[in-house]
Amino acid sequence: MPSNGTTMNGSSSCPLVNGASSNPLQVYTIAANNITASFIPYGARLISLMVPDREGKMQDVIVGYDDPQDYVKDTLTNHTYFGCIVGRYANRIRNGTFVLDGTTYNTPKNELNKTQTLHGGSVGYDQRNWTVTALSNSSITFTLFDSGYEHFPGDVINHVTFSVSSSYGLKSSNPQAEFTARTVSLSLTEKTPIMLSPHIYWNLNAFKNETVLEDTLLQLPLSSRYVEVDSRLIPTGHIGNVSSSPNGTLDFTKEKFVGKDIKSADGICGANCTGYDNCFIIDRPNNVSDWTSSPQTMAPAVNMSSVATGINMLVTTNQQAIQIYSCNGQNGTIPVKGSQVARNKASGDGNGTVVDKIEQYGCLVIETEGWIDGINNPDWGQDPFQIFSPESGPAINWATYVFSAS
Repeated sequence: MPSNGTTMNGSSSCPLVNGASSNPLQVYTIAANNITASFIPYGARLISLMVPDREGKMQDVIVGYDDPQDYVKDTLTNHTYFGCIVGRYANRIRNGTFVLDGTTYNTPKNELNKTQTLHGGSVGYDQRNWTVTALSNSSITFTLFDSGYEHFPGDVINHVTFSVSSSYGLKSSNPQAEFTARTVSLSLTEKTPIMLSPHIYWNLNAFKNETVLEDTLLQLPLSSRYVEVDSRLIPTGHIGNVSSSPNGTLDFTKEKFVGKDIKSADGICGANCTGYDNCFIIDRPNNVSDWTSSPQTMAPAVNMSSVATGINMLVTTNQQAIQIYSCNGQNGTIPVKGSQVARNKASGDGNGTVVDKIEQYGCLVIETEGWIDGINNPDWGQDPFQIFSPESGPAINWATYVFSAS
């Protein structure tokens, strides 16, 4: 959702890797066979991800802009958070306040007429100029030193490493390409909440259709529960069963089209909203032979595929939950990337109609993260995954996105 704030803020003091630029809008590209990803330091932001469809044609499955400068303009207008890392605390903080060891902290209120905090405050990690501290052909690392930004306690150093790999070209009956996002954050001076998340907008049909509703199949195999929220998308404290949601609209434990039950999702995504903007809990099963029930074991959280392109994506994560947003707020005012439009025109895709605007339900956001606003719901027992100190281990958000085509 939109919020106001300044841009181009706070480059960290970490040294640049050789060959990197201090320009926060410099584009960096990493690649492996049949997968290419591009980034800018502004927000440690993914701006393009190319993978093959069922015909072997390369498709950009990321929503955003071709011109890096447009991300700065977006911050001042729509503030979509396209492709960035959000933090220090992703999602919402009720009333912009939390209590830690008896001390009350107040973070900037940047959403809903300044009544609550969204994605870290008025100038979150999405608006910071991260430093490129490592770079290879297939990986890139960004670093940000947070010296108490947005009234959060203490100093935190953050690293995010993106990498790509591929089994294309190898002797594989089912070739796959893999994209990995891994954030590692260390509390340096004080106990503090930390919950970073990649905020990537996906469109696996590469805008060959106006929406994802009747094209994109979604499954959340381990999410039979969700965090109930009020009209402001703030948790009520209750945990619901997806099977009990209206008409089972939140039940994606079995694969179904995104649009199958979306009309029943009236009010589930906030006031005057129909669609999804919900936190699904990842319940890891016990006694599984190939991975344990440890609360931070990598788990297969999301399966998603497009009928139009045949592109399949499997998301595994070590996080406790996953936020799904069905781009309810898009309304056709933001253009599709010119490169995506040109690619569809050249291939004749879209049944004679070329999609050039991002319409409502034209994409899906997947945020791997913890239980939202867990810092204000101590009864949930999520502090070990959200509160960190110099004495604790790092906060790690690890997500892999495996692509195949069929």
